[in-house]
This record gives sequence, structure tokens and C-alpha cells, in this order.
Amino acid sequence: MPHYNVLFLCTGNSARSILAEAILNRKGAPEFTAYSAGSHPAGAVRPEALRQLQLAGLNTEGLRSKSWDEFAAPGAPRMDFVFTVCDNAARESCPLWPGQPMTAHWGVADPAAVTGTSEEIARAYREAFTILERRISLLLALPLATLDKMAIKRELGKIGGVGLPE
Repeated sequence: MPHYNVLFLCTGNSARSILAEAILNRKGAPEFTAYSAGSHPAGAVRPEALRQLQLAGLNTEGLRSKSWDEFAAPGAPRMDFVFTVCDNAARESCPLWPGQPMTAHWGVADPAAVTGTSEEIARAYREAFTILERRISLLLALPLATLDKMAIKRELGKIGGVGLPE
């Protein structure tokens, strides 16, 4: 079986990219290993993100906010896929990733930016989680071993356009 390393990027690496890392590590094991990082890491994972993961029964051990520089350094895992999950990270100049992984933008609204009641904030994290879980499920359903690079790139772009029904 092929093995794929996936990096989810966001600016702060405190919510969306952390959610995606935990979801893929649970749903994609053992064929996929997920990582997350940020261009300007917040330094801590948002407690609301950790709470959402715990509610979903996902492991939160070892999750931390980290710089994307860790994954561009010598000795870092070679990435097969890199997904930006926030618009800010998608517009930034990313480091050069060894091996030239496939990249795609899977923008998700920032739940950390939501203000309001605790219920409204929890709903924002639940919605971000649901969008990411749906996109990751679609990624896992792709017959990656049988598709050429252009077909995979096309499918990844389609997946990025999948969100919650209006």
C-alpha cells in the first residue's frame, strides 16, 4: 500500500489546520499521516478546537501550534500533499517543499474569529470540523494509486469547493 504524508497549513496553526490534522490521522491511518503548521503560529492550540476534537472522539495528544519552517527543514517528512485551509496562508509565499508535493486550497471560515455566545462559537468550530471532515473523506475516497498527477490535482480542486449546504 502506498503511504502519503499530508501537511495542512494555516496562518496561526491553532484551529482549522489542527482539526484537519487530527481528522486525517484518525480516518486515513495507516495510509496517510497528517501534519499541520502555520506561517505565523499562534503558539498554542485553541481550547475550542481541542474541545471539538474531543467531542468527536479524536485524539488530541501531541497537537501543537508550529511553524511551517519545521517541514521545509532538512530531515522533515517528505510531503505528498499540502493543503492551505485559510485564505491568508493561500496568499502567502510558501517555503519550497522537498519533492514538490501536490498543493490545493481548501479554504474554511476561521472559527477563531467568531465572537458571540459560547453556543455560537461552538457552532463555528463544529461547522469548520464538518467541512474538513467531508473534504478529507472525499480525499480518502479517491483512487490515488490509479490516477495521474493532473487528474489528482483536478480532483483536489473539486474537493476544495465542497462546503456545507447553504
